[in-house]
Amino acid sequence: MTVSLKDVAERAGVSIKTVSNVVNNYRHVTPAMRARVQLAIDELGYRPNLTARHLRKGRTGIIALAVPELGNPYFAELAGSVIDVAAEHEYTVLLDHTGGRREQEVLVSQGFRARVIDGLILSPIELETEDLLGRDQDAPLVLLGEREYDLPYDHIAIDNVAAARTAVRHLLDLGRSRIAFLGARTDRVNEPSHLRLRGWRAELKAAGLPSPDSLIAPTGGWDHANGADAMNQLLDSGATPDAVFAYNDLIAIGAMRVLSERGLRVPEDVAVVGFDDITEGRYGAVTLTTISPDKQTIARLAVRSVVNRLLGTGDPVGAGPRELRADFRLVERESTLGRV
Repeated sequence: MTVSLKDVAERAGVSIKTVSNVVNNYRHVTPAMRARVQLAIDELGYRPNLTARHLRKGRTGIIALAVPELGNPYFAELAGSVIDVAAEHEYTVLLDHTGGRREQEVLVSQGFRARVIDGLILSPIELETEDLLGRDQDAPLVLLGEREYDLPYDHIAIDNVAAARTAVRHLLDLGRSRIAFLGARTDRVNEPSHLRLRGWRAELKAAGLPSPDSLIAPTGGWDHANGADAMNQLLDSGATPDAVFAYNDLIAIGAMRVLSERGLRVPEDVAVVGFDDITEGRYGAVTLTTISPDKQTIARLAVRSVVNRLLGTGDPVGAGPRELRADFRLVERESTLGRV
C-alpha cells in the first residue's frame, strides 16, 4: 500500500502542509518539528514521488550526460560518478553516446532531447565554438574536458599541461631522459592531446632536454590497439625511448603489451606512465603508473553547476560562465617503480 503525505501527517499529528515543507526541505521548519515528521516518515517508509515533484516545477528531473565513448573505462567511471552525485540532488541521468563525432555532438548540444531533460553535461571531442553560437535552449549546458571554448557556458576540466608536466617530471626524477609521447594530435590547439604534448615539451625543456619529433607517436584513436600500433611504429623507426608518457591508460596498456612482446622490460628498459587511472591499470601483470583526474570532483562540479542554474542558487541563469578546475594526482605503480 502506498504511503501518502496524509498518512505521514496523521502519524506525526501535523498538517499535510507541514509534512510537505519537511519533504521539500524548507528552511523555516523548526528542528523539533522536522525531527517529528522525519520520525513518522521513517516509521511508515514514505517515499516522495520525485517525478510528480519535478513536474510541479515544470521540470522532468532528468539531466543528460553525453560522452564520446561509453566503452572507454574513463567515461564509464565518470558516468557512474555523475549518476551518484545526481541522485543526491534527486535527479536521474540520461546517458548519451556521441562517438566523438561532430555532427552528433552538435545534435546533442542543440537540444534534440530538450523536451525530456532539464540540463545537459557534454564532453565534446570535435565540437567547435561556432557550433554553440546562438544555442537556443533553456536547459543549462555544462562542458567537460580540456577543449577550451570562449562561450557563455560553465566549463569543468583539469590542468592538462600541469598534469603532463607532473608525469614527465616523475620519469625524469627516475633518471629517464629519452621520453616518448604516445597519442599526439597536432592538428588543433587547446585540445587534450595537444595540451598534454605541450606539457611534455615544457618539462623536457625545463630539464634542458630536447623534445624531438622522433619521440612523438601520433595515433588514429585512443584505445589499446592504437597504443600498440604507435609503440610498434616508434620502435620500428629506430627510436630508443627509455620511457613513455601516453595520452591515456588504454594507449599505455597497448604499448606495454608491445614492449613485452619485443623483449623490453617494463620498467627496467622502458618506464611507462598513462593518464586517467582506469581500473584496468591497477590489475595488469605490471600495474600502471598514471595521472589520476579527480573524477568524483568533476562529477560533483558538473551536476552542481546544472542544478544551481536550474534553481537559481549559487550562479543563477544569466550569470557569467565559470571555469572550474578539478584536481589530479600522480599514482605511482610498477610500470615506473618496479615491484616493491
